[in-house]
Amino acid sequence: MDGPATIPAASALGNLVLRVDHAGEQGAICVYRSQWAVAGLTAPSMRERLADFLVHEKRHRSIFGAALMKRGLPRGRTYALCSAGGYVLGAVTALMGRRAIAATTIALESVVMRHLGAQRAQLAATDPVVAELIASIVEDEQMQHDRSLDQIDLDRGWLRGVSLIVRQATEAAIWLGMKL
Repeated sequence: MDGPATIPAASALGNLVLRVDHAGEQGAICVYRSQWAVAGLTAPSMRERLADFLVHEKRHRSIFGAALMKRGLPRGRTYALCSAGGYVLGAVTALMGRRAIAATTIALESVVMRHLGAQRAQLAATDPVVAELIASIVEDEQMQHDRSLDQIDLDRGWLRGVSLIVRQATEAAIWLGMKL
């Protein structure tokens, strides 16, 4: 007769990653929500795509939020910062139009996918529950990246600048979340 299934203990790193990724998903929601609103003026053709991205990001936030709740953890300290930063980043890039909106998604999702891959590899043995939660959203993040790639040529100088700023802001938010 088999005994009860053993549930792996949560790791401190897994708990931290949950908090950081939850805040990051909130930031992404705010980017897309802000872009959707401004795109009504600057890039109406992007609104349907942004609405679709927003649905995915809300689902991702719910996944991480439920895991935080299950573990009795508060949301991360950078949640409000990610919200505010996301709204500003989304509005500013949407004011620049369709190409900047697409460049933002490509840059943001590139950084996110790299971090998710590293987190998943780090947590596979120590916190497989969080590693599997991460795995459950990677496909959506890749799809958003790829759907935006077909919109633009990133070789334009000003788009490289937008992409650099978005990548650095995203990296900074993740770094800060891991430190606080």
